[in-house]
Amino acid sequence: MKAQEETNFTRIAEAIGYINSNFKTQPSLEEIAEQINLSPFHFQRLFTTWAGVSPKKFLQYLTVEHAKKLLKENQATLFETAFETGLSGTGRLHDLFVNIEGMTPGEYKNGGENLVINYSFAETPFGNILVASTPKGICHIAFADEGEKELSLLKLKFPNAVYRQIADTAQQNALYIFTQEWSRINEIKLHLKGTDFQLKVWETLLKIPSGQLTTYGKVASGIGMPTASRAVGTAIGANPVAFLIPCHRIIQSTGVFGQYHWGSVRKTAMIGWEAAMAENQA
Repeated sequence: MKAQEETNFTRIAEAIGYINSNFKTQPSLEEIAEQINLSPFHFQRLFTTWAGVSPKKFLQYLTVEHAKKLLKENQATLFETAFETGLSGTGRLHDLFVNIEGMTPGEYKNGGENLVINYSFAETPFGNILVASTPKGICHIAFADEGEKELSLLKLKFPNAVYRQIADTAQQNALYIFTQEWSRINEIKLHLKGTDFQLKVWETLLKIPSGQLTTYGKVASGIGMPTASRAVGTAIGANPVAFLIPCHRIIQSTGVFGQYHWGSVRKTAMIGWEAAMAENQA
């Protein structure tokens, strides 16, 4: 089953890559299906099962004009009312409360010498991920196309920590974000390694509602530093918790989705998937 899920996402990713590169020509169902060697019927069924909407509808979510519309509609209230309004309702994050606790200078200095880090691998709609936690909360989530390589990168961050391959409660709660089972989430805590500035940026990203987008400039304004867009971009690029801290919801002011630490096609897939979910629950 897991191998089949991975194969399905690979096909979906190929299709989204093609759509993303050719959305200006509005490719037909037949054209997209041909690119991944499936019949139009099977492609439509596979894609709809994954995204919850047809390929044609999904294509609409990936246009620049749609991105601009999302930015325009949410620029005034994005940071002020996200928790009260944008995150309310079935399928949203109204039950998700994320507290960020930065690691102490001592934890920085000793490479996690006193930390016990549990980790596990899990399958998501966007491919395999590595999720890790300390007794204080989630410290790492990364897409892991190459599992052992991604685990090695985690261990480089905390070379002196003790690692255990255990799927604990903190990890399981965090993984509910991929299944839309929001009502089962009581509280998620993040135990992150970052500067005060980075933590402030990451906390601001948590206020962006699922299915919505914003820009680097608006994040900078949201933290009271409107001229710090470049520094904000650097902090976003250093995000250690994929998807849960939604750096994929940050796009260029022109509406172009731009690059992503875990791949631009994956970013496109997540934006479209969330837009589809938000519309289905509206």
